[in-house]
Amino acid sequence: MLSQSAILVTGAAGFIGAAVAEALMAKGTPVIGIDNMNDYYAVSLKEARRDRLAARFGNLFTFHQLDFSDMDRLTATLEPCRFEVIVHLGAQAGVRYSLENPQAYVTSNLAGHVNMLELARARQVAHMVYASSSSVYGGNAKLPFAVEDRADHPVSLYAATKKADELMSETYAHLFRIPLTGLRFFTVYGPWGRPDMALWKFAERILSGRPIEVYNQGEMYRDFTYIDDIVGGVLACIDRPPADDGQEKAGGSIKPHSLYNIGNHRSEHLMRLIEVLEEACGVRAELQLLPMQPGDVEATYADITALTSDTGYTPSTPIEVGVPRFVDWYRGYVRTL
Repeated sequence: MLSQSAILVTGAAGFIGAAVAEALMAKGTPVIGIDNMNDYYAVSLKEARRDRLAARFGNLFTFHQLDFSDMDRLTATLEPCRFEVIVHLGAQAGVRYSLENPQAYVTSNLAGHVNMLELARARQVAHMVYASSSSVYGGNAKLPFAVEDRADHPVSLYAATKKADELMSETYAHLFRIPLTGLRFFTVYGPWGRPDMALWKFAERILSGRPIEVYNQGEMYRDFTYIDDIVGGVLACIDRPPADDGQEKAGGSIKPHSLYNIGNHRSEHLMRLIEVLEEACGVRAELQLLPMQPGDVEATYADITALTSDTGYTPSTPIEVGVPRFVDWYRGYVRTL
């Protein structure tokens, strides 16, 4: 790894954050995790992820329940902590929820991101890797989405905040020469995933004999990316801070700021995902076909050329493998509730 000193991981009780923290500590790297443990979805799931990390890794894991949008508390809590790298994965997630509670996105994704940039500046960190989203591409018709494509027509507030995070990061890379890497995540799924995501909702309803809601009459395509592939890409980026050499980086910056798509490089028809899920559950789904939802897009598809070229990133998990793994985990998790 780039550093064997501690790495600060935000959103450490979240889906991707907990998985990244686990992988770091499995390599012997201490992790300082922060998470505000909000109730956007069941806090019990976040607690279970956190407790699992604490039980497995003991003193390698330090956790603080903390909202990074509160700069005073962020600074005071982390003052005694030493770290050289930040992996900023905490955010208010979800496209549809941004229609209901826009202020949550302003607080976490705008003010909170600036706070993390300020923390990186004050600590003069060696690298900050942060979460962006495929949603920044909006309704782009060109597929696959490439980091060189324009991304200035977001169709949801969530997408707009993630694009704003990229722009603010570019400014900090320019003014303060902080090495920054933004990752545009594409539909991540797998064990310990989020209950607001389609795969969890579908599995829950199929296994309880209820109809599943299928938007746009099923004519949706997503670049479903398995969590282990995502984690491999994040760790590869940690080790490769962009150089301050005036050369153009992925995403077009000549500052020490790179932008990458991180996906599976396969756009799956939603109905195919449902077929695979039915096979894994051993139950046929009852479909409730609905129109497209506001803020949603018909298709996502990641061009991962830049990430593969720079880091060797090679996702290897098709939905035919990943979905049954999720279902196996989900059955076991539900039995523990």
